[in-house]
Amino acid sequence: MVKDLTIGEAELEIMKVLWKEKKPVNTQFINKAVEAKGWKRTTISTFLTRLTQKGAVKGEKEGNTYYYEALISEREYRRMKTKNLISTLYGGSVKEFTAALFEDEALSKSDIDELRAFIDSLEEK
Repeated sequence: MVKDLTIGEAELEIMKVLWKEKKPVNTQFINKAVEAKGWKRTTISTFLTRLTQKGAVKGEKEGNTYYYEALISEREYRRMKTKNLISTLYGGSVKEFTAALFEDEALSKSDIDELRAFIDSLEEK
């Protein structure tokens, strides 16, 4: 797995399409999935080329059509970005990161209950 993969916001929209489908899809499918963005086909092709160069996507040509699939899962990407965020902004301290969430009241009682249950399940292992 790539240690740090930077995917821009627009590229992330393409990745979301690939993650949702979980199988290789052609450029026509991707174009349709993101048509609300108003991007031209050439723009989408540029995003796909960048994602391929970054190692996030694999493209294969079958006949006259290219099919693309994600090489990194959404979960792997989220985990990597979270670790990088904690490392960069909180000096690697999960405690400081969590404290920031509590201090800003970003966590509801339901969120706290879920976290408590998650931590309890880890301790049981």
